[in-house]
Amino acid sequence: MTPARRAPTRGARAFAATWWGQAWITALEDSTLDSGRLSRGRTYARKGMVGAVVVGPGQMKAPVQGSQPRPYRSSVHVPVLTDGQWGTLLDAIAARAGHVAALLDGEMPAELVEDTRAAGVPLLPRPTELDPECSCPDWGYPCKHAAALCYAIAARIDEDPFVLFALRGRDREQVFAALRERRMAERPGAEEAPAGVPAAAAYARWTEEQPALPEPRRPAAGRAAGPANSHLPVDPPAESGLSARDLERLAADTAGRARQLLAGDHTSLALAQRQDAVRLTVTQRNPEWFHALQAGTGLRPMELARLTRAWRHGGATGLAVAEETPPADPAAMSAARTALGEALAEMAPRDTPDAPLPLRAWRNRLTLGDTGLQLRLGPDGRWYPYIQENGEWWPCASADPDPVAALTAAWDR
Repeated sequence: MTPARRAPTRGARAFAATWWGQAWITALEDSTLDSGRLSRGRTYARKGMVGAVVVGPGQMKAPVQGSQPRPYRSSVHVPVLTDGQWGTLLDAIAARAGHVAALLDGEMPAELVEDTRAAGVPLLPRPTELDPECSCPDWGYPCKHAAALCYAIAARIDEDPFVLFALRGRDREQVFAALRERRMAERPGAEEAPAGVPAAAAYARWTEEQPALPEPRRPAAGRAAGPANSHLPVDPPAESGLSARDLERLAADTAGRARQLLAGDHTSLALAQRQDAVRLTVTQRNPEWFHALQAGTGLRPMELARLTRAWRHGGATGLAVAEETPPADPAAMSAARTALGEALAEMAPRDTPDAPLPLRAWRNRLTLGDTGLQLRLGPDGRWYPYIQENGEWWPCASADPDPVAALTAAWDR
């Protein structure tokens, strides 16, 4: 359901620029001798008084605003083609490859209309085939509201000739499906196409059977950038601020990400710009890049360094753990406190077995007293160890699903 287009200029022919759109207007104007109502209809259409037009087999309808507060219900009926007529029309289209190409480009071949008309298939309506109807009290045939609808539909036909096919009984998809069937039937010994499998299942099967992917080539660390020894066909644009060396690094990074995607790792697809900047500080260990990314993200150097370490230890999930403090599952937090309490009790001196456990819990964090050690529960159910340095909490080791093992890793640090 698409709102009708307003005509850009005045005059009856202003509603259509193509020959088939003008043929529709000609059929409309030849269907009546009441030029006054047609003129009023053109004015209504030009002022945008025709509402959303619905096109279906054999009819088009739309609300048209008149002199009353509520719009009138206007429609125009056109006879649909019989199955035999559709067969003749489809045969005419399929007979010439140019007809199909023209229709795909939004054009109506004049030869097609002439051939089908000679065969008794009127794709474009004849004046006697337009049958207007309206809920207004006007006795005109057509009334000014139905005339406005006809002028508005001319703009639709002008833009998409398949509106004519839909009025005659079949839409674009049905027409091309029938043409494909004809093409397949004409092939000698054509085999029935396989039913296929869902795309997700096909991709999963491919990832199971794929060969090992080669490691992407990295640029040599000591090679200087420049046109003489660059592998790039051209230098990057001067206004980009990138050197040939920078562009080679980005190309190598892109190849590495593509390899991860082919291996089934899709985490990099959901990264925000700042998260991807942190990733680049890990994969492209270059002081100049670090300072450029730090300036681009607006982060303090120490903050970017802390997030870089979080990515190095835990990837995108580790970065999220470093930046967010969501509430954690109470059952998981309670189980971790119990396990850590038992482990710490075994480590406590024998003369103080009843000493309180130095564990503080807050949201997804468990802090071990004043030792400067902390565990954070990630959304993946693993515990990320942190250590306090100069008043800031820094990731210090890889995550572990066992909180005791994660705490031990932090303790070893």
